[in-house]
Amino acid sequence: MTKNVPLGIALKIAQTLTFSLMYAAIKLAGHVPVGEVMFFRCFFAFLPLAAWTFWTVGPAVAIHTNRPIYHVGRSLMGVTAMFFNFAALKLLPLATVTAFSFMQPIFAVMLAALLLHERVGRYRWTAVAIGFAGVLMMIEPHGGLAAIVNLHMSRGVFYALSFSLFSALVVVLIRQMSATERGEAIVFYFMASGAVAGAVTMIWDYAALSSASAMWLVLCGVFGGIGQICMTYSYRYAEPSLLASFDYILMVWAMLLGYFVFAEMPESMVLAGAGVVIASGLFIVWRERRLHLQRRLEAVT
Repeated sequence: MTKNVPLGIALKIAQTLTFSLMYAAIKLAGHVPVGEVMFFRCFFAFLPLAAWTFWTVGPAVAIHTNRPIYHVGRSLMGVTAMFFNFAALKLLPLATVTAFSFMQPIFAVMLAALLLHERVGRYRWTAVAIGFAGVLMMIEPHGGLAAIVNLHMSRGVFYALSFSLFSALVVVLIRQMSATERGEAIVFYFMASGAVAGAVTMIWDYAALSSASAMWLVLCGVFGGIGQICMTYSYRYAEPSLLASFDYILMVWAMLLGYFVFAEMPESMVLAGAGVVIASGLFIVWRERRLHLQRRLEAVT
């Protein structure tokens, strides 16, 4: 597929908006068990995903895989990350959950060094350290460093950080899978696993839904499916290292939705810490893009 950078950026921004709308829909659904939310999120995401797949590559491509065991690991990590993410949404303001999610690229650098043995220079390690300083700032309103030492951290903060860690593991797995697996297959098996896992939890933890709650949960799935499509195709039109910085637009949507829909405003220390984490994340993105371009230049000379 030919490169089209403006279209790739537009799709990436659309992804951040639809994912933010998905999170808002989850909060608007009210007190619903996390597993039930997962089921709706994944099951109804199949509606836009199936329509798009039939229109483009066809269903056979979406289910074809050369490395099924990798899909098992990716789905396990992805479903775990989704559980922590939705659990955090139940306890923290939307913008606060979004702020903690920006730890994902910082965790990804660490995991790539540990698991993939990628060479990480002193500049990126410095950015990682600065990012953790930002996290400590964000944790301050929830007990600060003492809460970590004494293991009395807010459950919401624990869930939010766990989501970032497991989503970073997903990034590492997808890096390994991308050589042989199409994005449609990766999304299909993840959504199928999430729907099954959510349905299983509903055996013992199920809430009867009002029509309004059901509507919001269905919309949550539809928004999530559209977001997956936008994300998958954005990476076909533009390089991931270029698009990564646009993930931080999530914070803009989260603050707007949090303020105007839920009357939420994150603490000033959380916003300050988020600024530090975003700055370190942007540096990592810039550094990786620069190294990528340097390696490409060396390969052709």
